[in-house]
Amino acid sequence: MNNVNKNSLLFFGLMSIVGLFACQNPTQTTEHKSDKKASDTLQDYVDSRIKIYERVKLTTNLNQLSASERKVLPLLIQAAAIMDDLFWKQAYPQRDSLLNTVKNENTKEFIKINYGPWDRLNGDKPFVAGVGQKSETGTFYPANMTKEALEKSDVKDKYGLYSVIRTEKDKLISVPYHVLYAAELQKASNLLKQAALLTDDAGFKKYLNLRAEALITDNYKASDYAWLDMKNNGLDIIIGPIENYEDKLLNARAAFEAYVLVKDKDWSKRLSKYVSMLPALQKELPVAEKYKREVPGTDSELNAYDVVYYAGDCNSGSKTIAVNLPNDEEIQQKKGTRRSQLKNAMLAKFDKILVPIANELIAKDQQKYIKFDAFFANVMFHEVAHGLGIKNTVNGSGTVRNALKEQYSWLEEGKADVLGLYMVTGLLKKGELTGDIKEYYTTYMAGILRSVRFGASSAHGKANMQCFNYFKAQGAFERANSGTYRVNFEKFATAMNGLSGVILALQGNGDKVAVEKAQKENGVIGAELQSDLNRLSKIGIPVDIVFDQGVDVLGVK
Repeated sequence: MNNVNKNSLLFFGLMSIVGLFACQNPTQTTEHKSDKKASDTLQDYVDSRIKIYERVKLTTNLNQLSASERKVLPLLIQAAAIMDDLFWKQAYPQRDSLLNTVKNENTKEFIKINYGPWDRLNGDKPFVAGVGQKSETGTFYPANMTKEALEKSDVKDKYGLYSVIRTEKDKLISVPYHVLYAAELQKASNLLKQAALLTDDAGFKKYLNLRAEALITDNYKASDYAWLDMKNNGLDIIIGPIENYEDKLLNARAAFEAYVLVKDKDWSKRLSKYVSMLPALQKELPVAEKYKREVPGTDSELNAYDVVYYAGDCNSGSKTIAVNLPNDEEIQQKKGTRRSQLKNAMLAKFDKILVPIANELIAKDQQKYIKFDAFFANVMFHEVAHGLGIKNTVNGSGTVRNALKEQYSWLEEGKADVLGLYMVTGLLKKGELTGDIKEYYTTYMAGILRSVRFGASSAHGKANMQCFNYFKAQGAFERANSGTYRVNFEKFATAMNGLSGVILALQGNGDKVAVEKAQKENGVIGAELQSDLNRLSKIGIPVDIVFDQGVDVLGVK
């Protein structure tokens, strides 16, 4: 197709989409009611909930950057900021009108933290008067569309990562992201190309150029491979539509986000050896042979970074402290993944959240086992463990992701949690890790108590509750009448192996009904645990962190 025809089709396509969106109402409309009592109640709620976030400055040692890296860094942050705006369009397109209407500063700030008027760490509870419940369809699908309606339709790209479903003349159609968000994505693409011109690193230059092209075509595979090929870069940027947690209907469509990263080369060198151990660990998994026949890719990077900018999906509600990408199963099997540990954000959560939680909820004589190195390792091996297990069902039902659909993400996070602990246990026995297993298990227990405070509505929340409830049933920990938890180290290892087998079998069988049943039974917070978590809030222990970030905070221009 020549350029004239391409441009003509793009113009008419955009015009038709403008018409579609003019009458589209993908989320609940905000009606700003004057009910004083309701408003006062909601204001009390916001005033109490905003305190659960601790503010942290995102900085790094800029002296480690070269002259060219100092020039590239602001361009990466500008590109990331565009992803933030795009995520707002996906999460709550009426941002500006809502913020202009709301007068209270706490409420405005809480809206910004949650990218909308629903509390992401409390089951998406609405906190602005007149706002209804958050819809499952969101902006990804027509309002009130059902899974069944989409499945029965003849629309192409029903479960596409990089498109939305809309209605045109009573017919469902698919609209690609690169068409829907053409202007914003072109700006971000241009910024990445500018950064590519300035960088001295050949691998990073190739990745930036390919990622710039991917943003305006929705063809991300080549840039993902180039990203995995980078070895010596001091800066990194993860950018684009990546995770699909925001799609509450089908868990299919990706949300925009970005991380701007500065590599900690010393820590990264220490971590590099572990990826090569995946095949041996895969063979030893505590599960039937048919669930561990796949050979995990080992051409992967395991690195530590200081993150200097979060944008979009990863910045909404609870903040990610480690990343395992790309999500493409084909790339994972052929090439592997890159596991990125966000060390400065991780340390902030450890110091400001996990240690105070342990001081309140872990038995006093076991508090001495709470260590940052153990926390770092547990989080790191969670990400590495995404590479273990099974990607394709054992009964020919396709990939696990496609078989389980909207039930996939929470179970995969649960798998990574427990297999990460399995890896720690195995590597300690092999002498590849140092430390006391009691440190890793006790810190893991405190980590569960930290993470379940995110609520059971998110994928990570469901995964943590599955682990908590399973370990509780197996006697892996005991709760004293005082409300403190004591780890039984022997039973902890037994429960770890048992849950590993349960999850890998659920994934390998691709039985969506069985996974739904497991989620309903185990992915919930019980009254006793909720009472303990409430104690943490009463004494002012934060649930998560929010950031002061950007070029001004870093001191770059």
